[in-house]
Amino acid sequence: MLPDQTTPPTSLLHGRTETPIAFIQAIAAAYAQRGLRMDVALSKAQIEPKLLKKNTSRVTAMQMELISGIAMQELDDEGLGWFSRRLPWGSYGMLVRASLTSPTLGVALNRWCRHHGLLTGDIRLSLTERNGIATLQLDEMKDLGVFREFCLVSVLRNALGVACWLTDSRIPLMATHLRFAPPAHCDSYRVLFDGPTTFEASENALQFDAGYLDLPVRRDEAALQQMLQRALLLTVRPYRRDRLLVEKVRQTLAQHPEHSRNADDLAAWLNMSVRTLHRQLQEEGASLQQLKDSVREQRARVLLLRTTKPLKQIATEVGFSNEKSFMRAFKSWTGKAPESFRQSAGTRANAP
Repeated sequence: MLPDQTTPPTSLLHGRTETPIAFIQAIAAAYAQRGLRMDVALSKAQIEPKLLKKNTSRVTAMQMELISGIAMQELDDEGLGWFSRRLPWGSYGMLVRASLTSPTLGVALNRWCRHHGLLTGDIRLSLTERNGIATLQLDEMKDLGVFREFCLVSVLRNALGVACWLTDSRIPLMATHLRFAPPAHCDSYRVLFDGPTTFEASENALQFDAGYLDLPVRRDEAALQQMLQRALLLTVRPYRRDRLLVEKVRQTLAQHPEHSRNADDLAAWLNMSVRTLHRQLQEEGASLQQLKDSVREQRARVLLLRTTKPLKQIATEVGFSNEKSFMRAFKSWTGKAPESFRQSAGTRANAP
């Protein structure tokens, strides 16, 4: 699963330098393990060799993408020295292809974990679901040595990136657990994984809402061929779209109306910026106002049909500041005034 790196991208230094040099040092160790030099790879990625000697150095996502792809080709190892045996060119692409025909993400990830075990026994991947939380766990079956951090981070991010690509959806993480101690560059983990990261944990794992496991696989062979041209983007850059966001917003508006008075409160509750909230809803063909109206209308219908509460009280419970604005909104939604709606529903219920 490798990009074509014969023509180096331009503007490699464009963007924030947030990828720790420790990962480049691990790639250098893979070259040394094979008795090879990485001067050409560093030059193409515009990474100064002297940076490898400075542990506080950082590189851009583009530089990381490029040097990883070059190294995989030169070493003919998509594992970059992590495992007891090399993973030849196309190994991870084969895993994606094996998962492509899955009906849902849950099936695809289970296949990914099972087939990854055919590539190497040095690590073991598994997927479990409990109490609405999906856990993608990585167990270390041998000492990974100097490659440990780079291997664990890369494999987990790769699996997450593929999951996002298969479903055409961002999958926000609820938590990341890593067994190793926090490295000197642990501040980089806010970029590597969204959500909280726990070091010195009892397991290596990613946790996310299990609802994403039910998302359908949306990709085909043609999409796979196109993706493989820049496959490493799946591991070095976050996926933006969130297919479950509309439903999450709808549930929050219905179950936690105290967080739905304005976009700032709602965005904070969902752990995202207001700008991101509006943009991602727009990408899904929805708007916050539309979702608010939909939830309010549904709630208003239930209260009008199943209770005898006065309109003023219903207006307040639905989220309106006064009865008149509620009546005006309800008529725009249904074509009927609230009282007329309630009366007509009662008449139908009492009809013989």
